[in-house]
Amino acid sequence: MANETQANETDAPEAAVTEEGAERAPRIPEGVDVARALEAILMVVDEQQSVVGLASAVGRPVKEVRAAIAALVADYDGEAGGDGVASGGTPGVRRGFELREVGGGWRIYVRGEFDDLVRDFVHTQSPAKLSQAALETLAVIAYKQPISRGAIASIRAVNVDSVVRTLLGRGLITEAFTDSETGAIHYETTDLLLTQLGINSLDELPKISPLLDDGREGFDDVR
Repeated sequence: MANETQANETDAPEAAVTEEGAERAPRIPEGVDVARALEAILMVVDEQQSVVGLASAVGRPVKEVRAAIAALVADYDGEAGGDGVASGGTPGVRRGFELREVGGGWRIYVRGEFDDLVRDFVHTQSPAKLSQAALETLAVIAYKQPISRGAIASIRAVNVDSVVRTLLGRGLITEAFTDSETGAIHYETTDLLLTQLGINSLDELPKISPLLDDGREGFDDVR
């Protein structure tokens, strides 16, 4: 599954990681398998990660990181040959998740055949009240969708990483598409939100214009 070298992974950035950036970049402890270090990072990220970015994260050459990613892909797909490259895994066992390349970067996803199962599991969990931060983020997405996480953070002026994860986990939002140029994931609401709100479409959401300043007293100069 591992693809060939991406167009943006030229010799120049690779050299930067292996030479100039080697002293500045964090390095994994000696004796720690590179594949497992990458696995730990990929388990917590919200967006796909480029090979160059992952190489910088672990302080290893791009070539070595690319090989480790290929080993992880084979491991998760049940194709690892037991040669110790993907240590810690069980060769021959196809996992319920996969390491997939999307938009020029890598990220761990649930395998397609388990999408319905996982979605049903999430939807049937005991509902809990959303925090104020989650409600505000959900409102931004509902009115501005499809919208990237960076744009949401800009509107709310706070980091929204954990809140977006919560909303994804609740099945209230989903990934709409990935921008081909920036690699940013754009989010949109799901039918579950409509069900929870008791409406048939987003057109039934209350208009926000009556709540906004009409400008009769002027606006602050933000320049």
